[in-house]
Amino acid sequence: MLICLVLLSSKGFSQSFVQNVFSRLEFGIEAGANATNFTNANFPTDPLIGFHAGATVAFKITNNFLFQEEFLFSTQGAKIKGGDLGDQNLKLYYMAVPLLFKYRTNSGFYVEAGAQAGIKIKEDVAGLNTDNFAKRVDLGAAGGIGYQSKMGLGIGVRYIYGISKVADVNVANITNDFKNNAVQASVFYVF
Repeated sequence: MLICLVLLSSKGFSQSFVQNVFSRLEFGIEAGANATNFTNANFPTDPLIGFHAGATVAFKITNNFLFQEEFLFSTQGAKIKGGDLGDQNLKLYYMAVPLLFKYRTNSGFYVEAGAQAGIKIKEDVAGLNTDNFAKRVDLGAAGGIGYQSKMGLGIGVRYIYGISKVADVNVANITNDFKNNAVQASVFYVF
């Protein structure tokens, strides 16, 4: 009888615990525009306009403090202006996973900061005899601000500062010291 009571109470506790965890989760979708460029490149570049889109999940630690993870398809790169790479749009496609701590006020305004890891899916680089211009993994630090309405619709702006080097190639007159940097503007909906 004691074993039955323990099993029933643990079943009730586990259901209560699972319900509590799910009540603290926020799921959403996000899409927007990117303006990306390389820093520390020894060749001339201009910003490249791209996009990002994907899903978000956040865990409410308190009513105002959240931990958010996103799964985004994101385009990055730069417009190359001459040099050994010629004139081209150097495009890199990543599956990006930002891990962010977010503080959201009761009025809906928020600030966020954290890290981002990107896994390269594809690259478009003309004029090089290599299939691996960019490294497979891209790391960055992210920070941003935004607003989320009570109905879940929101807007945000984020800056991603590249930490890891982009390239891993041996091409004359091109150093491997340059990094991805991006400004993102997003529209999202949390349900």
